[in-house]
Amino acid sequence: MASSGKTREVKVVLLGDQGVGKSSLVLRFVTNNFKINSDATIGASFMSKMIMVPNGEDGMIPINFKIWDTAGQEKYHSLAPMYYRGAAAAIVVYDITRKKSFVTLRNWVNELKQLGPENIVIAIAGNKSDLANERAIETQTALDYAREMGPDTLFLETSAKDDTNVGELFKQISKRLPDGGG
Repeated sequence: MASSGKTREVKVVLLGDQGVGKSSLVLRFVTNNFKINSDATIGASFMSKMIMVPNGEDGMIPINFKIWDTAGQEKYHSLAPMYYRGAAAAIVVYDITRKKSFVTLRNWVNELKQLGPENIVIAIAGNKSDLANERAIETQTALDYAREMGPDTLFLETSAKDDTNVGELFKQISKRLPDGGG
């Protein structure tokens, strides 16, 4: 298929508690690598990746994701609005094995809805699906919550370790972008 149009720049911010796997999701998506032990993010880190997504019947459109991975420690929380200002999408991540991370996820989503850009695409990622035998949050609970947030809220369970739904998460975000993002 032919490429149609110029590259679209899409700012994405990752939010969530420390240790839920935000940095691992970004690393897996951008480099297709996974590190068992990664250092805590200080403030935020930045990576980017371009993918081609279908654009109707006339071909493909390049989308360059500019990804801001924010620190999960409470002391950095006040910096988050600076990163999601102007973002087209936010991926709010929780760890399926940690109930507290799901409670925090609700706070992030509420803050995004109050202070974030009006048409921001919100994706909820239940990370660490490779640890399903240690699950603390049922898939249906998270799916019900995503539906409460509105029909455009995306929900996927992911595993950066196993590369489950990581690329799909970004493809689904591209389909929900306003102005025919993909």
